Amino acid sequence: MQAEKWTENLKTRAPKTKLEWIAEISEAYRDAKEAIPFGAITGQPIEEKDLFHLAPAVCLKFRGVKPTKKKLNKVNEVALSSYVASRDSVGPILDDPHVSFAFCYLASHFALHLVDELEINEVMEHIAAHPNQLAAAISKKG
Repeated sequence: MQAEKWTENLKTRAPKTKLEWIAEISEAYRDAKEAIPFGAITGQPIEEKDLFHLAPAVCLKFRGVKPTKKKLNKVNEVALSSYVASRDSVGPILDDPHVSFAFCYLASHFALHLVDELEINEVMEHIAAHPNQLAAAISKKG
């Protein structure tokens, strides 16, 4: 399977606990947020509400996977199609930029076969029940 080949040489393992996921998602969010000032330079303004689009690329970066066009297309397709498909069914929780980023970041890991649906659901249920925990982690420096 191609995805397994992509993950053979991962530099870092995926988080295992909800708290590890919160810590990593917050770090990944801060990493993605660094792109905001560059949006204006490229003529594509980026706002925090748009950062979920960057979650797949940040996932590849954090797992140490070379972001080839094929790999990036795969994680983008899975993450963003899952986001669109879930948007109506989960209600306004995905309006929160932190939560929408977390959702796409986790879905990207699913695309790489690093997590299963059960793990994603458990982490997302925790984030939905405790959005302030994720927001506080994102607000921390380093």
